[in-house]
Amino acid sequence: MKTRKIYNRIALLRHERGMTRKELAEKTGVNFQTIGYLERAEYNPSLDLAFRVSEVFGFPVDFIFSTQPQVPISEELHKRIQTKKEK
Repeated sequence: MKTRKIYNRIALLRHERGMTRKELAEKTGVNFQTIGYLERAEYNPSLDLAFRVSEVFGFPVDFIFSTQPQVPISEELHKRIQTKKEK
């Protein structure tokens, strides 16, 4: 079975917070090179690592990681707001 590519918003979130790869690596307990591999989608995170990244940024795992190419954050937020209004 072929491994699915996991897309993510790590680089965007890291840049927004002015965080280096090394700083994120220290907060998640991995090597800074692992963060680079994740950002380039060359490596799929373990479930544990995905949750650690999620905790650092304060967003749900499915907001940061996806099996489909991700839409811009502004579009994603708009969609979530519309869904809440419809409930």
